[in-house]
Amino acid sequence: MTPAVPGDELEDRATVAAFDFDGTVTRGASTIPFLIAVRGLLPVLAAVVRMLPGLVRAAVFSGAAADSFKERLFMRLLSGMSDEELSRKGKAFAANHLRLRLRTEVRRRMDWHRERGHHVILVSASDEHYVGPAGEILGVDGVLATRLVVDAAGRVSGRFEGKNCRGAEKYARVVGWMRANGLAGAGRAQAVLWAYGNSRGDAWLLGAADHAVDAGRLGPLGALRRFPTLAAVESGAPRAKPRPPRR
Repeated sequence: MTPAVPGDELEDRATVAAFDFDGTVTRGASTIPFLIAVRGLLPVLAAVVRMLPGLVRAAVFSGAAADSFKERLFMRLLSGMSDEELSRKGKAFAANHLRLRLRTEVRRRMDWHRERGHHVILVSASDEHYVGPAGEILGVDGVLATRLVVDAAGRVSGRFEGKNCRGAEKYARVVGWMRANGLAGAGRAQAVLWAYGNSRGDAWLLGAADHAVDAGRLGPLGALRRFPTLAAVESGAPRAKPRPPRR
């Protein structure tokens, strides 16, 4: 069992633990492997090669450039597919991906929160078609992920429904989930928020959390190195004093 963290007795409010998916709950990225599982290796390689300039911009500038490239890639490869088929393939992919890529130390941390009655959620920029089933397998209380537009005929367009769930959108989605579940708003103190991530796309969420944890594997080379690591938190190393309740 994961060691207790000093100071937990001070937190008598409800608690939410929000975990990123790619690189945090699992090892490595999942978008390209998912697209390959859905469409096959050669079509995905061909699409990436044709869109190579956009991929380079996404890698250099990240942010909006990465969001745009991802959406265009989804449109090229998934447009016209039935939502039912994509959901079925997403469910199969989630089971296999977790079997091969689940980080056992992060799964233990999720269990640590559950043992204390905390609400555990996934919040990810990855496609809801497989992050949703992954959340069911992991037994989380909620899944917040990037959604794709589905038309009246049940066909996927590849376009995002709303925003790609990264950066500030992650925190907005988490707060929205807490409000919808009576854990924030309506004059009550917002639930204590633990946030776990591994990349720049998680920095906003971790910066806004009461307790932020760098669950990446790059240590001092990682993008979230200003936050305490998972190993440090588990060992009971000193951490920042909790912020006052937000209303």
